[in-house]
Amino acid sequence: MTRILVLYYSSYGHVRALAEAEAEGARSVAGTRVDLRRVPETVPEAVRTKAGFKADDTPLASPADLENYDAILFGTPTLFGMMAGQMKSFLDQAGGLWARNALVGKVAGVFTSTGSQHGGHEATLLSFQIPLQHFGMLVAGMPYSFAGQTTATEIIGGAPYGAGTIAGADGSRSPTETDLAGARFQGAHVAEIAARLAAGAGVKAAA
Repeated sequence: MTRILVLYYSSYGHVRALAEAEAEGARSVAGTRVDLRRVPETVPEAVRTKAGFKADDTPLASPADLENYDAILFGTPTLFGMMAGQMKSFLDQAGGLWARNALVGKVAGVFTSTGSQHGGHEATLLSFQIPLQHFGMLVAGMPYSFAGQTTATEIIGGAPYGAGTIAGADGSRSPTETDLAGARFQGAHVAEIAARLAAGAGVKAAA
């Protein structure tokens, strides 16, 4: 089976909703096993409570887990035009995997949420690719074969670089059905690529 990890950090639930849709999309591909995990919180509980962060009972991942998967979908909110510090801290602990080339050739995708249409949505999706390419991963976005991203009839997230949603300045907006459809599309897209690569590797090994 192709193993897919959907790994995310979410403060107010928007990225978690996208992560669940990404996992749903990946599971739609036959022969795929999907695990949904989150990165550890670094914000003190008192600060989380004051800020109104949502509780999350999704199991935690550790950096060592990453090499056990054929593909990884990373989800993060946009904070000042970049990935959240919690996700960056998690990736910074994967130096041992980098040193062993343990992630080379694995497929990766990124999805995000931001407060406004011009809040750094695309900057986060693009800058997140930098450490992934240092790991030697193969980055897959959300191609225009997902036609929903071209609509002009509603406010939507997402870009050719990955799925996304617009949370609103106060976080009151929920992901639209188009946003969730884009996440499901990306999850399936990454799972299909990973399955093809795994099948090719199997043929090569048998030759």
